[in-house]
Amino acid sequence: MPDISLLFLALVASNLGIKLWLNQRQTGNVLRYQATVPTAFTKVISLEAHQKAAAYTCAKDRLNQWALLIDTLWLLILTLGGGINVLYAFAVKICVGDAGLLTGLVFLLSLGVLSGLIDLPLSIYRQFSLEARFGFNRMTPKLFITDLLRNALVSLIIALPLLSLILWLLDLATPMSWLWAWLSWMAFNALLLFIYPVVIAPLFNKFTPMPDSVHKQKLDALLQRCGFSAAGLFVMDGSKRSAHANAYFTGFGKNRRIVLFDTLINQLSPEQLEAVLAHEIGHYQCQHLQKRLAIMALVSAGLLWSLFQLLHAPWFYNALGVDAANPATALALFSLAMPLCLLPLTPLSNALSRKHEYEADAYAAQNSNAQELINALITMYRENAATLTPDALYSLFHDSHPPATLRIGHLQAQTGHHP
Repeated sequence: MPDISLLFLALVASNLGIKLWLNQRQTGNVLRYQATVPTAFTKVISLEAHQKAAAYTCAKDRLNQWALLIDTLWLLILTLGGGINVLYAFAVKICVGDAGLLTGLVFLLSLGVLSGLIDLPLSIYRQFSLEARFGFNRMTPKLFITDLLRNALVSLIIALPLLSLILWLLDLATPMSWLWAWLSWMAFNALLLFIYPVVIAPLFNKFTPMPDSVHKQKLDALLQRCGFSAAGLFVMDGSKRSAHANAYFTGFGKNRRIVLFDTLINQLSPEQLEAVLAHEIGHYQCQHLQKRLAIMALVSAGLLWSLFQLLHAPWFYNALGVDAANPATALALFSLAMPLCLLPLTPLSNALSRKHEYEADAYAAQNSNAQELINALITMYRENAATLTPDALYSLFHDSHPPATLRIGHLQAQTGHHP
């Protein structure tokens, strides 16, 4: 077996081993502390709620273990197992011997469909067994199927033009093709960010302007106080799929809007909701979206440059079990193998995201009521069955938000109060 093949196997094995080990650490840490509510939360989180969060976290970890094993097996089947060769031969047959753009698109779409089918059983189990067992599922089988088909159609409409352009540029393979591919990718992301709130999101959920209420009066006053203009405050019918609650800021320019789940409005008081909204505004005022986009631009430029360098490297294909060297198989191989190399960078990405969360919390503390934000976060931890005792190392690799104890402690330092 070639040295590169052995290196690939070692990379696959190390990624799987690290992720399984992190999952075991998380489960062990959560079970270790499930009998006692952390001291900082004893007055606001019941033992029953704490143990429900522990059971929910462990159940998700067990499911993640299976997902990791299945994903790894599928990766090996596609690469060293010859799966990509079989799929590409199928695409050539479908396209009557064509070896150009159409074959590449058929191959990539076939790969996407098969990968989706591989993930489907666990997705069904997650939604209708795990989430239902803990009282979070509101999804009906009909809605699940509708979402699946709608997702597939939207993905197809979005992906086809972009994939066609990328494959065409890969086929040209001029010294500057990677730069044009990068510019296209960034323009695509900007367009997607702009149209998502008004075109894509409404295909899946109903968004209604927030009706006049005590909640809206407080939120409108906050927006005016912070000098923040948006297309509006919208309530999303998240409850038709899940009991989980959330809020988010999306879009830019005239499509900028703030979205609150209906479940969140039902859980929080007007004062708490105001503090949560102040946190979301903090992300905008601290220019977190722009900073994340700048980092994404740098990373994607490096990745696309690397992809174009590998396009005519025979060892890249041969070592990973692929016979047909062409833009489509290069893109597929690169997409499958590159995440293995990026695992060590995950804690850095999460560290940046956590820094942004702390900054948004600080902004909220200055422009609303820090204690109300603490109360809101505690309510969301309890209602979403989020664990209060994550393993620190697992959290570094998996959590984009600070652990509950650290986040609440950061806010307490600004108020001098306890939850």
